Amino acid sequence: MRAQVALLLCLLLPPLPATAQSHRAGVFDYYVLSLSWSPTWCALEGDARSAEQCDDAANTGWILHGLWPQYHRGWPEHCQSVHAPPTRAMTRAMADVMGSAGLAWYQWKKHGSCSGLSAADYYALSRAAFDQFTRPEVFRKLTKPVKLPAKVVEEAFLKANQGLEPDMLTITCRAGRIQEARLCLSRDLAPVPCGVDVVRDCALRDALFDPIR
Repeated sequence: MRAQVALLLCLLLPPLPATAQSHRAGVFDYYVLSLSWSPTWCALEGDARSAEQCDDAANTGWILHGLWPQYHRGWPEHCQSVHAPPTRAMTRAMADVMGSAGLAWYQWKKHGSCSGLSAADYYALSRAAFDQFTRPEVFRKLTKPVKLPAKVVEEAFLKANQGLEPDMLTITCRAGRIQEARLCLSRDLAPVPCGVDVVRDCALRDALFDPIR
């Protein structure tokens, strides 16, 4: 009787999403490189925290939010890793591209632990991914806030990076502002089409885009 009930539940209940399943380090399909527009994060969160990357002298534009292992549907997180966690020196060394050592530590704990790499190798790969793409220079030239279609940001990335196709990146918004550019990459950092749960393009036609401070 119990076996029949268990079978019935299996048939009736939907499968668990990938994020609710157990995850193994190194088992994933591709990476998502997330680039965050620092002025947006500062306006929504960073200023309230007195974050260093939000200082006027920081001159911070696109930063490396993270390099995320991804399934074709869903993603792994907080994996058990055989590797030691990063040292303070390692996380400090990433602050120039990630904005803070704290973000570098958090990204390792949530995403890097699922890469199957050591902390040093994960940070090196993250930096290599960040460096291989041109962040459109036009956005650094803004002198005042503007409102624009999110599609304009996507087109600027496509124009600045030969070989990048529309289905390989997505632009996200938050609170009516341009938030992030997310690019999908193979394990060896070649651009690849994004999975269906990553392609959530911002459809705003008047998204706020703040200039670098």
